[in-house]
Amino acid sequence: MGSLKIDTWMMKAKIEQLLNTPGRRFLFDREKDQLTIEQDGRKIKLSLPSIIARYEEEGEEVIQKICYYVVEGFKAGSASVELSRHDDRVLPIIRAASFPLASKAGEEFMTKQHTAETRIYYAYDLGASYRLVTKEMAAEAKLDVAKLDCLAQQNLLRKENPFKLDHVAGNDFYFVQTNDGYDASRILNHSFLKSLTKDFHGEAVVAVPHQDVLVIADIQNDTGYDILAHMNLQFFAEGLVPITSLPFVYHHGKLEPIFILAKNQPKE
Repeated sequence: MGSLKIDTWMMKAKIEQLLNTPGRRFLFDREKDQLTIEQDGRKIKLSLPSIIARYEEEGEEVIQKICYYVVEGFKAGSASVELSRHDDRVLPIIRAASFPLASKAGEEFMTKQHTAETRIYYAYDLGASYRLVTKEMAAEAKLDVAKLDCLAQQNLLRKENPFKLDHVAGNDFYFVQTNDGYDASRILNHSFLKSLTKDFHGEAVVAVPHQDVLVIADIQNDTGYDILAHMNLQFFAEGLVPITSLPFVYHHGKLEPIFILAKNQPKE
């Protein structure tokens, strides 16, 4: 698929053609190469370079996924949330520490500190999409952060954790990519991390470059760190919801961010 080529204006035109409907508006920021889609006072921003990078590897399916994500995102924005009746729908999600603490309408989200690089938010699952839980929603359901977090963690533990294993240059890389919206969230499942890493031969390193992937690595030599650094940067650049390009050392249930200076390009 690597031979597919498309520029920013062509991608912009493709997306607008697929998403064009009455009541929907498109704004393009040339400096940032960012397309903003507006509907009923809500906005969804798309980074065209990251979409193009994925398109050149995966083809037309990527554009279909993006458009589906936008449509479902607008649906979620208008969906009703009933936390008290459906607390089994609450799940934790990981976002960058720089992610907004409130919506554009000024509604403050329920959050919890995770690491210096990341923060935990809470999602009310709607099936194909979700809404972030606000302080007002939680107050109506009589849930403080501790109770909300407990519910979310319990629901996360019910999710399966399938992974793909790759052996590269004497290192083992495990990838969780179910595309259920909560792949990065599984970094919070310590029983899963503990069971997977207990027999590692090297250093256990985990990464959440974007929402739809969790990388767990058994790094056994310097080349492994180089490979992980390049891999993480690529995932971070291509993700629809980037989180952090920094990986974390996982030791005794704790996460410590590390900066890896990649010296060599990984060998194919």
